[in-house]
Amino acid sequence: MPSHCDSLDGPVVRAARNALEAGEVTLVLPYVPTSAEDEVRASFDSVLPVRALGHGARVVAERLFFETVVRLHREAEGAPFTGLGPAGIDVGPVIPLAEEAIETGSPEDLTTFLGAVLTDELHRRLAVVNELGDARNGSVERDREWVEAMLGFQTYSHALFEALEARASDHGREAHRAHRADRAHRDDPADTAAEAPGQEHEHVR
Repeated sequence: MPSHCDSLDGPVVRAARNALEAGEVTLVLPYVPTSAEDEVRASFDSVLPVRALGHGARVVAERLFFETVVRLHREAEGAPFTGLGPAGIDVGPVIPLAEEAIETGSPEDLTTFLGAVLTDELHRRLAVVNELGDARNGSVERDREWVEAMLGFQTYSHALFEALEARASDHGREAHRAHRADRAHRDDPADTAAEAPGQEHEHVR
């Protein structure tokens, strides 16, 4: 997943900002695990009075609170915290469509977009498998390339199915690992056909 939760206009910081404006820490607690609630409460209680000391103090205190909440949120995901990202970062096309679906209650635009991407990607990957199949000439090396691509296409399809079947709360460690693995091989068509996101060289059983 893109570094959406790290940014100053991401959902975690928005919730933290709303909590400070309302003076109600419970508005941000759902974004961290139960084990982190005490640290968030302590940070919240220390930041609130500082915000009243002037603009400069307010900016510093609020940023400290934002960093605390985002760090704890990221730790719960199993991801490192490398600092707050700027507002307006490019999070790709899917996050805005997902946010729109949540706001409107309709997944129509998101479904249309993802359906088109899935169709194009499956056609592209299968074309690589077919191309390697057509190039087979009886040599072990050519056959091996086709076998890797063929089994990789099956594994990729299986990984997609597992992602679609994942629980709604599965947005942490596995999602980040899958995203990194897929991006690492995306520039090579043979690799993308042979390996599924987060399941490199694992064949469907």
